[in-house]
Amino acid sequence: MTDPHDDAARPPDDLPALRRRLAAFAAARDWQPYHTPKNLVAALSVEAAELQEIFQWLTPEESARVMDDPDTAHRVTDEVADVLAYLLQFCEVLGVDPLAALAEKIDRNEHRFPAPGPERSAAPPRAQE
Repeated sequence: MTDPHDDAARPPDDLPALRRRLAAFAAARDWQPYHTPKNLVAALSVEAAELQEIFQWLTPEESARVMDDPDTAHRVTDEVADVLAYLLQFCEVLGVDPLAALAEKIDRNEHRFPAPGPERSAAPPRAQE
């Protein structure tokens, strides 16, 4: 029987539990001295580049079907996990609430980029600033 308070037993959508598991994982290996903001953001960038590499030479159509191949799907999910893990660890070190940050960013973007009304057509999205 699993302990309901055990973070490993919680569903994967429990962000605080995942953050605690990541912190415990690093602490058990004495990695905290290496988990500086600079090092974590560098690792995040590398992992994001590894995710991008999977899609680098695919056509838009091929990229939309990337999860159809089990081997490629496994690579994608592993890299997504790596990107998320480093992002969460980065947020933990700096005391950033990633969900609050995202909600605030969406709020700002809704004001900066209002949805087109019937008289306007949608412009292509621009890179987030």
